[in-house]
Amino acid sequence: MPNYLFAFHGGHRFATKKEGQAHMAAWMAWIKNTGDALVNNGQPLGPSWTVGKSGATEGAENAISGYAVVAVDNIDAAIAIAKACPHTNIGTIEVAEEINM
Repeated sequence: MPNYLFAFHGGHRFATKKEGQAHMAAWMAWIKNTGDALVNNGQPLGPSWTVGKSGATEGAENAISGYAVVAVDNIDAAIAIAKACPHTNIGTIEVAEEINM
């Protein structure tokens, strides 16, 4: 069964503690509902750097803010799981299949 990387983009700090707690509760429910398909629930990420031939620059136009990995039968199943994720309320999720080499 292939793995799919979820790269979370965007997100924000919540205006109130209550909003943050509600988002975290929704996040934990998503993790529970995703079940065994969630093989790595990832981590939030700090500031990023963009590195290329000409050097390194702090920040990115659409920086990754976290990641997770799911194992499901196909891209459609991965997209369905991503659509159910509460992160879509505050940002976007890029979904890509891991290619085993």
